[in-house]
Amino acid sequence: MDLPSDDSFCYECITQWVSIVASKHEDPLSSVKCPLCKTESVSILHAFDGKSFQRHYIEQDPGKRHLVDAHQLISQFYNTREISDDAASVLQYWKQRKYLRKNIWLETWLRREIQALTQDENVEAIVYHIDGMIESFMKAQEKLHASKQTSPEHTREEFRSLLSDAARPFLLGRTARFVTEVELFLISQRNIDAYSRVRLQRFKESASHVAREQDTLPQDRPLEDHYLYLLNEETDCVGGVI
Repeated sequence: MDLPSDDSFCYECITQWVSIVASKHEDPLSSVKCPLCKTESVSILHAFDGKSFQRHYIEQDPGKRHLVDAHQLISQFYNTREISDDAASVLQYWKQRKYLRKNIWLETWLRREIQALTQDENVEAIVYHIDGMIESFMKAQEKLHASKQTSPEHTREEFRSLLSDAARPFLLGRTARFVTEVELFLISQRNIDAYSRVRLQRFKESASHVAREQDTLPQDRPLEDHYLYLLNEETDCVGGVI
């Protein structure tokens, strides 16, 4: 287990220590200092397997925990088997240069996706970095389109490679799946709500497989309730830390 510092502890021990510290304060704690390096931390990271991790927040607000559950469900989506995409639609998107049309919903969609994968609300720097890379790539393609022809296969390969390089430091083992999900969102050319319903169908097709293998999906509410809760939320919570 790791606090957001460089020190590691037994998860059970550190959470018990946090409980003892909290019992000495009248008001609920929103953060604690690492007992070794004294770094202020709002959460405890644990169960890291090289691809994903779990986050225990010091502030255990029930209302905020529901949002965490929604994040975890989207994160779980990345653990399901990948549904084969429509190869014809993918090729058409790159061949007809539809990527030159700016997607006005991309930044918001990226923010929600990255929040779920990192289990952190404060992801503005990551979103800025990845969205900036995509925008720079599209602008470069506009100039190439005006001067010379490049094959759609090469353009797609370059885009996926650059996006992978931009996302990997933050998303680690989930980078390849993230790149695919970004491409599918762009190809859909739908707004967030419309695309969410399409992807929900993909998720439902995969969820039974995950439930059988891991038995970790929330059981107290329908999948749609968990998934659409986050996707239908406005972005007024962005920038905070839960």
